[in-house]
Amino acid sequence: MTATANVTMPAGEIPPASPRAARAGKRRRGRLGDRILPYVLLLPALAAILVLLAWPLVQVIGISLRKLDIGELISGKAVWVGLDNYTNTLADPQFWAITVRTLVFTAALVAATILGGLLLAVLMRHLGPVVRTILQVTLILAWATPVIATTTVFQWIFDEQYGILNKTLDRLGFSGFIGFSWFSSGTSTLTVIGLLIVWQAVPFVTFSLYAGLVGVPQEQYEAAGMDGAGPWQTFRAVTWPSIRAITTMVTFLSVLWDFNAFAQIWAIREGGPDGESTTLAVVLYLKGIAGNHFGAAGAIATLMLILLALITGRYIQLLVRTPEGDLK
Repeated sequence: MTATANVTMPAGEIPPASPRAARAGKRRRGRLGDRILPYVLLLPALAAILVLLAWPLVQVIGISLRKLDIGELISGKAVWVGLDNYTNTLADPQFWAITVRTLVFTAALVAATILGGLLLAVLMRHLGPVVRTILQVTLILAWATPVIATTTVFQWIFDEQYGILNKTLDRLGFSGFIGFSWFSSGTSTLTVIGLLIVWQAVPFVTFSLYAGLVGVPQEQYEAAGMDGAGPWQTFRAVTWPSIRAITTMVTFLSVLWDFNAFAQIWAIREGGPDGESTTLAVVLYLKGIAGNHFGAAGAIATLMLILLALITGRYIQLLVRTPEGDLK
């Protein structure tokens, strides 16, 4: 039998909790703290996002619902027009033509950038140390050169009278390029601008993909070779799985950057000739800053944001579903 001791407690005193109950209470408090801690750590970043992104977005949407020209801006009057800015923009056939041009232009730039970066990253993995270092330095210099400086160089290269490209083509036997203007049509102008943007975007993609490639153990390539896999089979079975997530990330970033490209387009021909190289970013500038129609510009900016959200919706969905950010 087990003896039970009778303990007499003084009147008015609370009996002490058992050690088991104390440990359970500590565990509950510990679990609660573990659940709250991540949100507490996220508060500074969340506050920064709200101040730097969410509030300006709310402001833009508010501006898009107003008639805000230079007169209203100076007088401070709030003239609310509802969705008139949106309906006027969507009813303009030129807006839809520019939207299609922007989408095609963005798709071509992203495809060329990712393909060029992927080829250079694979090439860098197979080059010797000296040649690889030279290539990396060259890419860094192309990446670090200011946009306006690079744009000026491209204008010199493609100049119809003094450009080195026309002179080189002439010496190669293509005499038809003497005095040829690369900026006479919207298609050729956008081609030159696209080459300029790709030239500056490829280095970032190359280094990002190369960082993923160097993490693949050499033993996997050796095993693929022993199994009789060819170059394409090795790339599909070994290389691609290791860089698929990084490729998705840089594709997403390229879409954002190329869709909003403005400096190169404006510096080359200001959207010309005759507006044939105008994109949505240029229209946003012409309506807002140049035309002082800030309400209409706010509507265009909001529509651009919605369009970008639709384009990148799949990436955002994957990012939200996987807490670790694994895009596989």
